[in-house]
Amino acid sequence: MKILKPLILCLLVAALMSGCAHFATYPVNEPLKQGEIKVSRPLESGSPGNSDKILLILSFSGGGTRAAAMAYGVLEELRDREVVIDGKKRRLLDEVDVISGVSGGSFTAAYFGLFGERIFEDFESRFLKKNIQGGLTTRILFNPINWVRLASPFFDRSDLAAEYYDENIFEGKTFGDMLNRRGPSIAINATDMSTGTRVSFIPRGFNLICSDLSKYSVARACAASSAVPGALTPITLKNYAGTCGFKPPEEIERALRERKGNIRQRMLAEEVQTFMDSGKKPYIHLLDGGLADNLGLRTAIDQVLLLGSLWETLKMVKMEDIRKIVFLVVNAEKDVDTKWDQYSFLPPLTAMLSSYTTIAIQRYNVETVALLQAQFKEWTREVQLKRCPPNQISTEPGACGDIDFYLAEVKFSDLEKEDEKAYFMRLPTSFRLQPEEVDKLRAVSRRLLSQSEDFQRLLRDLEK
Repeated sequence: MKILKPLILCLLVAALMSGCAHFATYPVNEPLKQGEIKVSRPLESGSPGNSDKILLILSFSGGGTRAAAMAYGVLEELRDREVVIDGKKRRLLDEVDVISGVSGGSFTAAYFGLFGERIFEDFESRFLKKNIQGGLTTRILFNPINWVRLASPFFDRSDLAAEYYDENIFEGKTFGDMLNRRGPSIAINATDMSTGTRVSFIPRGFNLICSDLSKYSVARACAASSAVPGALTPITLKNYAGTCGFKPPEEIERALRERKGNIRQRMLAEEVQTFMDSGKKPYIHLLDGGLADNLGLRTAIDQVLLLGSLWETLKMVKMEDIRKIVFLVVNAEKDVDTKWDQYSFLPPLTAMLSSYTTIAIQRYNVETVALLQAQFKEWTREVQLKRCPPNQISTEPGACGDIDFYLAEVKFSDLEKEDEKAYFMRLPTSFRLQPEEVDKLRAVSRRLLSQSEDFQRLLRDLEK
């Protein structure tokens, strides 16, 4: 009898835990009401005094804390870099219009979007130099209450991670808090598990599924953007498409109707159409944004492609008089480990998986940058033809044909010293780095930005 009592007690506890687990569920994104379409914030509502002559777009790649630290170093450099724009001395940081973040880079983007320059006061202690990975592990492995919650089919590791980020980093803030303050437009990017489509946490994207982004947790968006398959689990959205009266732009419907034309535009339009059928796709399961675009650059490229032209995009954001369009890309990609080329025996499974993901990301990054650069000539001609009278294109400063594009990359492969390059390439892409490693990443990203040829060209052109 003495033996049976503890056994019965254990069975009762197990049954109770199983019952409680049934009620553990993730918070569901809220729907929009009929006709309650959210309007994207115009770019001119950024920092006070932001010039309408320069469009500065930052993209922060994935790569754990090392990516977040590199992005932070770039923000520091832009804060300390003063230029003259419209006859006034300005910091380049005040000219940032858009920040697109992926995985580790999404944390820096989101924190700056929520708190502005407070990021320079406490982001190091709250994220960069904090053992985030250890905090998540403790929450998952050593809290019996969470063992119960994780037994639920509607709650998993990324939901716990989102709670941790909410409590320890983002202070329970929503995208409504971000949208209500003056600052750059922020896009946090994840990947649809079923289709591989990039999903951006922006008002336009949530209008598509008739959901209210303003009430959605920033922490959950970052959890989705950094949900590395295996280590973490998908973040789930409910799809309410068709219930709020949202209609896609005419350009998307035209691309679907026309069988000929731009293949990529049609592909993007078909991806949009997939999300608009909530009957066939009632739920959207999101994974790490790096699976679809580890640089976060496709957000801007695809926007232009969907609307049919750069000019239509500039009209939408009321920037037809733009003179300089600047893309500043922070790329924290790892190098492929070639040490196995020295051995005759077969590499282990972990090495093969690491090589597979690294090669795929690297090659896609190259294609993305090449695609963007290839557009510059076409976009320049397009803007000039729209702004200038026939056969009267003038490229003098301030004239109708005055339009320039810049692409400045911050990446380890541009380092000249092989030992220094190897040091940074070997840093893990986890959410845990030593304080001195964070400081070195900040410093090297500032140096790489300063040495970028296109960044130097921008600074020279702004002096004219």
